[in-house]
Amino acid sequence: MTLHGNSGKVNGRRIGAVVGGQLSRGLQVRVDRAGGTSIEDLAVGSFVTIQGRKQRFFGVITDVELRVADDSLRHFPPSGSADFTNDDFIAEVVGGTTAYGLLSVMPAMAAPDDATSPESASPESATTIPEHFAPVFTASQADIDAVFKAAGDGAMSLGEPQGMDGASVRLDLSALPARSVGVFGASGSGKTFLARMLLAGMVKQGEVVSLVFDMQNEYGWQGQDNDRGRQVKGLKQLFPSRVVTFTLDEASSRRRGITPDGAVRIGYREIQPADIELLRESLNLTPVAAAAAYNLERHFGSGNWLAEFVAKSGPEITELAESIGVNASALGALHRRLAAWERFEFLDPAAHGNAAADIVQHLQRGNHVVLEFGQYGRNEAAYVLVSNLLTRRIHDEWVRRKELADGGQGDDPRPLVIFIEEAHKFLTPEVASQTIFGTIARELRKYNVTLMIVDQRPSGIDSEVMSQLGTRLTCRLNDDRDLSAALMGARDAGQLREVLARLGSKQQALVFGHAVPMPLVVRPRDYDESFYQEMSLGTTGAPAGTPAVAETAEERMQREIDELFPPE
Repeated sequence: MTLHGNSGKVNGRRIGAVVGGQLSRGLQVRVDRAGGTSIEDLAVGSFVTIQGRKQRFFGVITDVELRVADDSLRHFPPSGSADFTNDDFIAEVVGGTTAYGLLSVMPAMAAPDDATSPESASPESATTIPEHFAPVFTASQADIDAVFKAAGDGAMSLGEPQGMDGASVRLDLSALPARSVGVFGASGSGKTFLARMLLAGMVKQGEVVSLVFDMQNEYGWQGQDNDRGRQVKGLKQLFPSRVVTFTLDEASSRRRGITPDGAVRIGYREIQPADIELLRESLNLTPVAAAAAYNLERHFGSGNWLAEFVAKSGPEITELAESIGVNASALGALHRRLAAWERFEFLDPAAHGNAAADIVQHLQRGNHVVLEFGQYGRNEAAYVLVSNLLTRRIHDEWVRRKELADGGQGDDPRPLVIFIEEAHKFLTPEVASQTIFGTIARELRKYNVTLMIVDQRPSGIDSEVMSQLGTRLTCRLNDDRDLSAALMGARDAGQLREVLARLGSKQQALVFGHAVPMPLVVRPRDYDESFYQEMSLGTTGAPAGTPAVAETAEERMQREIDELFPPE
């Protein structure tokens, strides 16, 4: 008679047995030292399985503890060797019996035990727990595949689970952009590589288009691996026919030896008072000075207010302040800040077109767009102004097209993911309700638009926005407030906090949320030639319409021209 299910299905190594616990706080698992298991081999974040009487449970180790059954051992421990190289009879006797290791395990998923194999099981969220003494095992690749069922063209290998060398977790790229995504981590933790990997996967999969506001020039043609002192391929190199690059700074592109597909120029007529209000902190303006932009718009007209205002001189500013009923010093401060924008070469007072029009056309054709900021990425006001302005225009177009489609007057717009770095600059509690990014986060996917936000300070992002994120990939964070913010609204946040706090400084991420069935610590795969090869559109499983054989340079150039600018 088998007490806890069919042990023949177990592929992992037995590490202990359940001795207590709760569904809400996790299970207590006593480590079986007698079987050769060392508690030093069991890391927080590791994936384990539990064989219950009727179900097979999948969980994550959330804490590791040492216990003693006899308190006298705390005061009179066995005199084992300091380097543990010599056997000590007493230590060996009490080790694993009177003194033992205890694991805290969060049971996340469960599958019926009557399935013929782990692969054929259909795990669901755990709503109960196994009985006392249910055996616990290390997870195998079969267990990973049973839970993370993503396969085919809609899946991408994300990396290795904690403590499982050679195993692989596959991420469902169809589910990922269905809700907004957050990628968090301290500086140098690897979040940029992780974000670039996700973007590349979405480009290859082909179901969505993305607009990337590339603040640090890391995602377009190439990026920089500072740890290894090498350059890595950006999205344009990986997918030359599917990615279009724009720039705000053509001089910077030339210095880096890069030829973008176009340059973005923004006219003064496109800037609205709402853009100025969003920049209040960046421009060091008082609330009165920022709000004065609305008075100026009413005075000069919606199309002319900025050009007319910056053309004024000192005495004229005082007269204008009296005319529109605004404090003269506040208006003067606003004038000094906005007049300084004349050094922004991407701002063109004479431009009358819509800077978002070309970007919208490429997105509607199925092309992904990367906007590099060049030197302006170091200027917070320039980054926030352009990102917010273009996103508002593009979102308006998606709303219009979605409403037409709902009325039977066209097709739904392509699902769009808008990518922003330093997201806390747009989504602080003070301004999130006023920015288009806050609007998109709250809308979920109502108009086929979602966000991918990357940040090292999740505590600076509005809590309502954080709670709306569907999937989160979080690398090492150093601040307690950031740890709490990254888990805001997450199921089992209390148990996951210790897991998140124990991540390695580099190349480890806690992944949880909408696109993954259960939380898991992953070592993201290397962004190298192996990844480039997998992303190649010429490989098996490439989206329809891409060449399956090698092309000549001339053929590829002509194909790219036809895809970017299809004949009428």
